[in-house]
Amino acid sequence: MTQYVYGFGAGVVSDDPRARDKGITGGKGANLAEMSAIGLPVPPGFTITTEMCVRYLAEGANFSDPLRSSVANALGDIEKAVGKRFGDPADPLLVSVRSGARVSMPGMMDTVLNLGLNDITVQGLATISGDERFAWDSYRRFIQMYGDVVLGVDHSLFEEALEIAKENKGFSADLEMSSQDWRDLVQSYKDIVQEALGKPFPMDVTEQLWGAIAAVFGSWDTERARIYRRLNGISAQWGTAVNVQAMVFGNMGDTSATGVAFTRDPATGERQFYGEWLINAQGEDVVAGIRTPQYLTRKAREDAGATLPSMQEAMPHAYDELNRVFVLLENHYRDMQDIEFTVQQGKLWMLQTRTGKRTAKAALKIAVDMVEEGLITQGEAIMRIDPMALDQLLHPTLDPAAPRDVLTTGLPASPGAASGKVVFDADTAEQMAQRGQDVILVRVETSPEDIHGMHAAKGILTARGGMTSHAAVVARGMGRPCVSGASALSIDRKSGVALINGEALHEGEIITLDGANGQVMRGEVPTIEPEMAGEFASLMEWADAKRRMAVRANAETPQDCRKARQFGAQGIGLCRTEHMFFDDARISLVRQMILAEDEPTRRGALDRLLPEQRSDFHAIFSEMAGLPVTIRLLDPPLHEFLPASDAEFEELAQASGYGADHLKRRAGELHEANPMLGHRGCRLGITYPEIYEMQVRAIFEAATRVAEESGTAPLPEIMIPLVGTRRELQILKDLIDSTAETVFSEKKCRIAYLVGTMIELPRAALMAGQIAHEAAFFSFGTNDLTQTTLGVSRDDASRFLGPYVDKGIYPRDPFVSLDIEGVGQLVELAVERGRATRADIKLGICGEHGGDPASIAFCEEQGLDYVSASPYRVPIARLAAAQAAINAVPD
Repeated sequence: MTQYVYGFGAGVVSDDPRARDKGITGGKGANLAEMSAIGLPVPPGFTITTEMCVRYLAEGANFSDPLRSSVANALGDIEKAVGKRFGDPADPLLVSVRSGARVSMPGMMDTVLNLGLNDITVQGLATISGDERFAWDSYRRFIQMYGDVVLGVDHSLFEEALEIAKENKGFSADLEMSSQDWRDLVQSYKDIVQEALGKPFPMDVTEQLWGAIAAVFGSWDTERARIYRRLNGISAQWGTAVNVQAMVFGNMGDTSATGVAFTRDPATGERQFYGEWLINAQGEDVVAGIRTPQYLTRKAREDAGATLPSMQEAMPHAYDELNRVFVLLENHYRDMQDIEFTVQQGKLWMLQTRTGKRTAKAALKIAVDMVEEGLITQGEAIMRIDPMALDQLLHPTLDPAAPRDVLTTGLPASPGAASGKVVFDADTAEQMAQRGQDVILVRVETSPEDIHGMHAAKGILTARGGMTSHAAVVARGMGRPCVSGASALSIDRKSGVALINGEALHEGEIITLDGANGQVMRGEVPTIEPEMAGEFASLMEWADAKRRMAVRANAETPQDCRKARQFGAQGIGLCRTEHMFFDDARISLVRQMILAEDEPTRRGALDRLLPEQRSDFHAIFSEMAGLPVTIRLLDPPLHEFLPASDAEFEELAQASGYGADHLKRRAGELHEANPMLGHRGCRLGITYPEIYEMQVRAIFEAATRVAEESGTAPLPEIMIPLVGTRRELQILKDLIDSTAETVFSEKKCRIAYLVGTMIELPRAALMAGQIAHEAAFFSFGTNDLTQTTLGVSRDDASRFLGPYVDKGIYPRDPFVSLDIEGVGQLVELAVERGRATRADIKLGICGEHGGDPASIAFCEEQGLDYVSASPYRVPIARLAAAQAAINAVPD
C-alpha cells in the first residue's frame, strides 16, 4: 500500500527515499527529514504527503479511515518522543500544522500553531511551565490563528479586540499584557467565534487537528495560491504536504526567542549571516511586523545604528550553535539556506531550512562565489540561476530606497522602469521624444499603428490587454517597460485626461512605471541602470561554453541590433519588415501602394519606398556584419496600414491625387472579416509580386553595398511567411532568385544568401517534407502556429486563459510557454520531415517562445540550430540554452 505519512525528528531516520523526496513530502517535510538525518535538533513530527492532498481535493474533501489510523500512530510516536500526550489535561502535547509544497510559496498557504489548547489543557500548560502568562498568550494566539485559518473568521476582528484591550489598559505593546489580560482576551476571542459562526470554538483537540489538516490542504486551492502558481509556472497538480510537529516555544520568557535567518545576504549575495529575531516571541511575530525585530549579528546591529541587542550579544551560546548549524546546512545543501529557528529556554531548535529566495543580483554572486569556493561546479552554477530572473538585471530598475505614490497596479507585462510625461497618442509621443522629452504612452490598448510612438516612448501603459497582448509583446521586444491590463485606468482623449481610481491624470503629467511588479506611480521615481560586468559576465561566459544552440535576436532597427549584439546575440532570427512601414515619412506611400487599383500605380509607390527600405537594411547589415540576418518579407494584413479617421483619408487624398471618397471605397473593398487568416503573408507576394520584388531588391542592394564598404559580406536569410504549400514557396523563391541575379549583375558583386520559410500553419508542419525541397531553412513562428493550432486569438486569450491554467487545462499560458503536447507535436513532425528531405536544413524558432526557458528546453530536445528572442531576452535565452544542454548531457 502507498504510504501517506512519514515521521521525522527524535532520531527517526527513514530508509524510504520517498520521505526525503520534495515531490512527495514537500520541501519543508523533506528538509525536516534531512535535518533529522544529519543530527540537527528538530522537534519530532510527521508529514502527510502531497499525494494525499491531491487525493483529498479530488475525492470531495474526505479523510479515509486508513489515513486517520496512520495519523493517530504518528501522533503517538511524537507523544513517546516528547513524553507528553495530545489532549492531556495535566501535561498537554501541542503541535504546529504547516503547509509544505514541493517549491516554496511564501505566504500563499496556511499554518496553525499551538494546536491542542482548550479551556482545560491551557491550565495544564500553565502549571507544567510555571508561567500562566505564557500559557494564556499561547491560547489566545491559537484561537486567533485557528479562527482565521480553519474557521474562516475575519482576522481583523481579533486584531481589533486586541487593540481595544491594550488601549483600555493604556498599553502600547503586547509584552505589557498580563496573564489575566490574556485570559480575558481569550474569552473575547471565543465570543467573536460564537457570534461569527453561531457555534462555540471547538474544544475537542482531535477535531482541531483534522480541521487544521483540512485547512492546509484546502489552502492549496485558494485564489491567492492559484494566482501565485500561475505567475510562477507551478503545476496545479502537485498539491501541498502537511507537517504536524511538536511545538517548541519562543515565548517562554527572556531565555526563549524565535527568528528567521539566511546563510548569506539574500539582497546582495554577500557571504555574511542575515536575519532577524525576537526575544519571548513566536514565529508570526517576526514575519507579521507586530513587533520590530532585532538584528542577528553585532555587525548588522552596529551598521544599522540600532540599540537593541543582537542575538550574538544577548544569547551568545545559542547564537554560536546557530552559527555552527548555518555552516553545516550550507555545506550540506551546497546553497544559501533560509532558516527558521526557535530557542526554548536556552535550547536551539530547527524548524525549517529551504533554499533561500534571493534577488537576481544575489543569485549571480552566490553562484559565482560558490564556484570559486569549490562548493559547486560551473555547470551547477549555471543551473542555479532562474533565467527569467535575469530580467531584473537587464532593464533599469527603480531605486528601492525612493518613495512611491502608487496610483494603481496592472500586469507586469514587460520588465524595467521608466518615468515620463503622459501622452495619449503615438504621434504626440514621437513628436515630444524628438524634442528630447521622456514620455509614457498611455492607451486603452495599442495596435501596430502605434509602433512609432511605442518606440519613442520610455514606457507603455494600457487599460486593456494581457501578458501577451500587442503592447506586451512589442514592449518586451523593444526593451520598454510596460504595464498592461490596468483596469482602473480610463482615458478621455478629447479632454486630455485619464482617470485612475477617480484621480485625474492630465496629459503632460509625469508618471513612473515599474514593469517588474505592474505599479503605476505619480511623479518621477529615480532608476538604477543595469550592470553587465562581474558575476553576470562570468556566468554568461560559462553558459556560452556549455550551450549547443545559437541565440539570435528579433530586431528591425539599428538600435535594437546594437543592443542585441551587446547582449551576445549571434545574428538576427527575425527582422519584421512591416515595422519599417509605419514611419510618418513612409505610411502615406504604403497606403498609396495598398489602395492602388492597378500594377503601374502600385509600382510607382513601391519605387519611392525602395530607397527607404534599402536604407533600413543597409543600417541593419552594417550593425550585424558577418552574422546571419533573417528577414521576413511583408506579413501582416493590409488593413493594419490603412487610414482609420476622416483626417487621415483627407491627408492621403492630397498626397495621392485621389478623392477621399474614392479611397474610402477602395479601403472598403479590401475589408476582410477575419484578416489574420486572410490576405496576408506569402498570399500578398503571390497576388502582388511587385511588393516582395521591391523588398528583395532593397535587401540585395543594401547587402552588396555593405560587402563593398566593409569587406565583410552580410548573410541575408530571406524568409517567406505563412506558407502552406510547396508551390507557394517555389513561386516566391524563383522571384527572389531572379531578383538577386539582377542585382548581382548590376552591382558586379555576388553574396551568399538563403531562402526559407516560417512554419506557422499546421499544414506547413504537416507538409514540411515537401516544403523542404524549396526551403534552406525553417523558422518556427510559434505565435501564429499556436493561434492556428489552438484556434485561439492571442490578443483575446488573456480574457479566459487564466481559468484554463487554474483548472489544469493548460499547464501554462500557451502563448507564454509553448504547448508542447499539441503545438510541440507539429514542431517535432516538421523537424523530422524537413530533415528527411534536406539533411542540412537550418532550423530555428522566432516566436515569443524563443525567450521562454521551458520552450528553449524543448527546442534543445528537437535539435534546433538556434532560438531567437527579443534583444533584452538574449541573455535569458543564452542561459536557458546552456541549462537545456546540461540537462541533455549532465555535467
